[in-house]
Amino acid sequence: MRTARLLTGTALAVASAALCAAPAYGADGNAGDAGSIELYPATVAPGAEVTVNTASCDADDAVSGDAGAVGAGRFTLIPSAHEGDAVGRFEVPPSAQPGTYEIVVRCSGGTRMTGDLVVTLTSTQESSPQTQVHPRGSVKTGVGGALGPDPVQTAAGVAALAVAAAGGTWLLHRRARGDGI
Repeated sequence: MRTARLLTGTALAVASAALCAAPAYGADGNAGDAGSIELYPATVAPGAEVTVNTASCDADDAVSGDAGAVGAGRFTLIPSAHEGDAVGRFEVPPSAQPGTYEIVVRCSGGTRMTGDLVVTLTSTQESSPQTQVHPRGSVKTGVGGALGPDPVQTAAGVAALAVAAAGGTWLLHRRARGDGI
């Protein structure tokens, strides 16, 4: 009986956590941040050019960026035809050290956004610093395919687990009372 309660409690805790969890998009959550920026590429080698996009500023806002953390200084974002985004570019200095750097974008209306730029060592296999290699395949995590990026499928899987745990508890309870299965 104790095992059944433990299993039921665990299943309900997992279900609750999965239903409450939602994918996070946008800023990094610092106080005063609003909106989001996109860095492309987000992982670069020293000397590479980075493009910064945001759709979080008003069309009449002046938009400025600050890549001083990585040593690139300030840059300006200008309106583009792509969905009203403001777009700017800066070059990561060749002397930049590997690490994660905060890039800040501000709208003249007061909105502040941040994003993380990761600087890595130059790979000898790359033909140029602009070449970006995307990972392929899967990662063996031991979880299997049950937890995917789709929150609806995840919630349905967790609900099925909770129903199975409740049914198992009911069967164990009947067996403990001697009612048979």
